[in-house]
Amino acid sequence: MEPTAGDLPDPAAQALRLAETYVFGTEPGRIPAILHEAFAASTDDRVRARLGAALARCWAYAGTRTRAVPFADAALAHATAAGDGALLADALDASLATHWGPDELSVRTELARQLDDVTAHLTDVQARTKAHLWLLTVAMELLDLPAMNRQMRALEVLGEQSPRTMFFAASRRLTLDLMRGRTETAAELVAVAGRALDQAGLADGWLVVSSMRGYAAVHTGDRDTAAELAQLAEDFAIAEGVRELYAEAAWIWLGAGQVERAIALAATFDAGVLASLPRDFSYLPTLQLVLDVALHAGESDLVTRVAVVLAAYAGRPVVTSGGVMFHGVTDDTLSRAADFRGDHEEAARLRADALATYTRIGATWWRQRLEQWTPKLPAASSDSRMADRRMTLRPGPAGTWLVGHAGTTTPVPARKGMAQVHLLLSRPGSSISALTLAGGSVAESDLGPRADATALAAYRRRLRQLDEALDAADATGNATSAEALAAERTALLAEVSAATGLGGRARRVGGSTERARVSVRKAIVAAIDTITTADPVVGRHLATHIRTGLICAYQPDPGQPSAWEL
Repeated sequence: MEPTAGDLPDPAAQALRLAETYVFGTEPGRIPAILHEAFAASTDDRVRARLGAALARCWAYAGTRTRAVPFADAALAHATAAGDGALLADALDASLATHWGPDELSVRTELARQLDDVTAHLTDVQARTKAHLWLLTVAMELLDLPAMNRQMRALEVLGEQSPRTMFFAASRRLTLDLMRGRTETAAELVAVAGRALDQAGLADGWLVVSSMRGYAAVHTGDRDTAAELAQLAEDFAIAEGVRELYAEAAWIWLGAGQVERAIALAATFDAGVLASLPRDFSYLPTLQLVLDVALHAGESDLVTRVAVVLAAYAGRPVVTSGGVMFHGVTDDTLSRAADFRGDHEEAARLRADALATYTRIGATWWRQRLEQWTPKLPAASSDSRMADRRMTLRPGPAGTWLVGHAGTTTPVPARKGMAQVHLLLSRPGSSISALTLAGGSVAESDLGPRADATALAAYRRRLRQLDEALDAADATGNATSAEALAAERTALLAEVSAATGLGGRARRVGGSTERARVSVRKAIVAAIDTITTADPVVGRHLATHIRTGLICAYQPDPGQPSAWEL
């Protein structure tokens, strides 16, 4: 927990200092009673706002949400009455902690937005850190990549001012790096978090560093370290009775290659335990990790018990408390569970959806892991197999197109590129010029190359210099310099890409042919994005098999032809 005593009366200050010693997820003991005693004794809005927020967090982190909510509401009311932005930010943080369940994402999103608005006008580093952490967590839950990157960078910038913030920045950077398969940064990020923790003195920070080491070991295949951290997590879970840590320890044991140890912990989640799990920050991670272990161990009863509960959250990403770790998407484990139960068609559908999500967000480690498994294929006639590959893209009611596969269709808003995609599908394997797709017929003369050879050579020289400078900045840990260099490199690469075509030749601009190439590519990409939102199977097929450029074409796989309803 992170309340600070500040300039408060002595009983309240002592209560808040005691709250700082609480370890996330454990039995809070007498801390809530002491906080409540000070809360009840005060009539000052400022004091009651701080104590109410601390009480709400304490009960929420201990898994007792029903006790937390009244104090979060009271903290917001007192902070609003006091008219203090810092108090209001603290109260919003507490309110977010009480709405951390899988069914409250929309509430959490709105509260995080309010917290962002309040802290935008505050200079307090701790308040701003809390806001960025919540916004990062929500962005991960929404799989909003730009927001994830923006909030991550904000934490890293703030980390230059505060060891506490640097601890959070390093741990969450590891979360994103492991998600993306960048395991080479793990050792340094764990070291940075450890050094920052020594300076910040967070009571429960060692748990986060241990999780960082454990999950990094699983992702890198370091079984010895994984076993060491799994034992640590198991011992702590048993000693403190922290149910979600049973699931975490089980999954790390699985990563250590010790399936029997893993299933011994996962099997403690019987029907009664599953039914009593609080719908809080630990709910989805617990179900996801237990189901993953059960699938690897082949425990059919446990697979069935957990999959039935998790199915209500199909299509959701799984993020642990505070964004400490990303555990894939539920479609991943649910696809394997469906296959385990014999529903092979559902398994294939869910697997395709999970792979499409992993590809979109760059979750390389998770995508590669799932790609190693394929669902069983039910026996089917050639006619039924062709029916499974039947896809639809045709005009629908006014202002819509119908998109779908295997006999199902969904209406989507009409986009300019829909007609261009439709024309390409109607002539599979044929080359069609971008000018034709754009509706033109006569190519006008161009205005020459976008950039001459001298300019391109200068661009490329500068890119080589930037690469060398970036290597030097990474080696010395100069994040500020690296950010500026990376931004310049990105801008130069965009310019070179826009100025060159195939083989690095200068792209000529100004004529109708070039304008058609650009407009058709943008229109087709936008159309495929719209289609993917409605039907990932069709969208993924089109993104794979449609080629754009001066000449465009739909080139289906001859070994697996698709029958289109146009």
